[in-house]
Amino acid sequence: MSEREPEVVLGPFSTPGAQPTPWASALAVLGPAEVFWLATVRPDGRPHVTPLLAAWSLGGLCFTTGDQERKALNLERNSRCVLTTGTNALTGVDVVIEGVATVVDERSARERAVADFERKYGAHLTAPEGTWYRLGEAVVAGDTRLYRVAPTVGFAFGKLPTSSQTRYSWPGRR
Repeated sequence: MSEREPEVVLGPFSTPGAQPTPWASALAVLGPAEVFWLATVRPDGRPHVTPLLAAWSLGGLCFTTGDQERKALNLERNSRCVLTTGTNALTGVDVVIEGVATVVDERSARERAVADFERKYGAHLTAPEGTWYRLGEAVVAGDTRLYRVAPTVGFAFGKLPTSSQTRYSWPGRR
């Protein structure tokens, strides 16, 4: 999957003189972030939000879930979703990625994504005492779903001392 650079535009709610957050800087937030929040929509239209692990891989944000978990059931009916992460503080940068989630079916793609997850989360996934030990094996085998969220639009919110709102868009994606 290609790593297309998005269009970058500074939003109107930015502090005068603020600069847009470059996409490379947004990726620098997404890369090491340990916890993400996934928002999906239930069949009756109510929102559902849950924390999870995610990794930038395969040209999008990837995450795992069981096929009977609420997020998987929601995504079966409506594949649009939002992933957020950031500092949970008044300083730093928060990043929001909106997109369409698809199940990664190809084994070689699942293997690449698992390698990215294991590099990122290390012993949590690879050590016998790790909380998610053997998750990678389950993903590669297809026993646990792997989703890839292809970004359609994203935002970076720079906070104190200078507030900025940057919008990223990928033309041709909806």
